Amino acid sequence: MSTTQTPPVLAAELAQAWADIQRHHPELPDLAAPESLIGESSSACGHELSFERLLHEAVHGVAAARGVRDTSRAGRYHNRRFLAIAEELGLDHPEEPHPSSGFSLVTLTPEAKRRYRPTIERLQRALKAHSAATAGDTARSFRGPAARHGSSGGGVRVKAVCDCGRNVRVVPSVLAQAPIVCGGCGKPFRIPEAVGAAS
Repeated sequence: MSTTQTPPVLAAELAQAWADIQRHHPELPDLAAPESLIGESSSACGHELSFERLLHEAVHGVAAARGVRDTSRAGRYHNRRFLAIAEELGLDHPEEPHPSSGFSLVTLTPEAKRRYRPTIERLQRALKAHSAATAGDTARSFRGPAARHGSSGGGVRVKAVCDCGRNVRVVPSVLAQAPIVCGGCGKPFRIPEAVGAAS
């Protein structure tokens, strides 16, 4: 399996896992860009990419659909409204809230593990294949300071635009792995030349 083929395959698995969550929670909006989750970790959410992280992101999606403000402090602090929706989706937070991130460190309940078992197994296989495909070139490749310090290499996000004028903030390396397609016009997002030249 080549490195260039893996991101689209993993993105497809992420989209399928999201659709599995939507079957149980129909108000969950569509996942606009599964590729944006690949290769990034979320310090606010405290999770590397996994089904648990995907379900965490789904909580934010349901909150947005309901018009519920589930975080504060620039999205770092996950409040009790987040926790209430997380519990609906099969996540639990058995301890008191963390002083800076609140209830962000949620875990799958035993019932959710049973419900999503095939989905979890399928996504774990795709993540393992992605890791194996992208780890093969590390001996002779320089990945910068983020890799040396154990970060996912998420880096600085820049604005990517599509032809209809919509935009997303994305790490350029994630966009380089595979196109992120606009749900409005169906065309890929791109980093404008001025921004691309500056970075």
